[in-house]
Amino acid sequence: MAWYPGAVRMELQPESDAQQAIRPTQFIVHSIVGPWTARRTYEYWRDSTNLESHFGVGYAGDIAQYIGTETRADANAAANRRPDGTGAISVETASNLTATDPWTDEQVEELIKAGVWAHERHGIPLRLCRWASDPGFGWHKMHDAWNPSAHSCPGPARIKQFREVVFPGIVARATGKTTTDSEELDMDKEQVFAAVWEQDKGAAPSASPTATTNKFWQPISFLREIYNGVAALRKDVAALRADVAALKKES
Repeated sequence: MAWYPGAVRMELQPESDAQQAIRPTQFIVHSIVGPWTARRTYEYWRDSTNLESHFGVGYAGDIAQYIGTETRADANAAANRRPDGTGAISVETASNLTATDPWTDEQVEELIKAGVWAHERHGIPLRLCRWASDPGFGWHKMHDAWNPSAHSCPGPARIKQFREVVFPGIVARATGKTTTDSEELDMDKEQVFAAVWEQDKGAAPSASPTATTNKFWQPISFLREIYNGVAALRKDVAALRADVAALKKES
């Protein structure tokens, strides 16, 4: 287990001992949709649900850790733990009841410090996650695989803050340097292809027989569907032409 020395330890049991080990490769931030202290968040995880995050941060900058960061926490859907054993560190933060407010200065400071520790302790790379399994930093809404219910967590104001204040702050404090969008998105050709063509973002065609169970398609799937449709149409047209030619001969 790994415990962040900057947080108050409020260990959840039996989850802390019973849940699977992970190798942390991502750091994902959330809003809990409640103006709660770190202790109140702990009590909610302990008493009211079988879900939990690794950390909680109150409005005043109070921060607690509930599970070691090398143990699975259940706040990020598919990012909790993948078949290869990698997983995400999750950080819940106090918010208003609609998750529309920005983080306080105290919360921003604690997120930056925790992010720097995650980078130094676990080697999480200083970049935004380019796709759902890509190591780096992000927010809950960032990828569908992390957020299958498609809610807006941590909220538009905080997503903007993360991009413009929190993440650059983590990079600056960890390296002594600032970062730009071009640096964050430095990809090779295969990574660009995966990021553009292999994201389940497009609503499935309403005529698809699996539209109710497979609601979102990758762009590459749309291309395959179009290609297959065109190929079938060409085959039908060729057959029709052959029939017409045969009729002409008979006449």
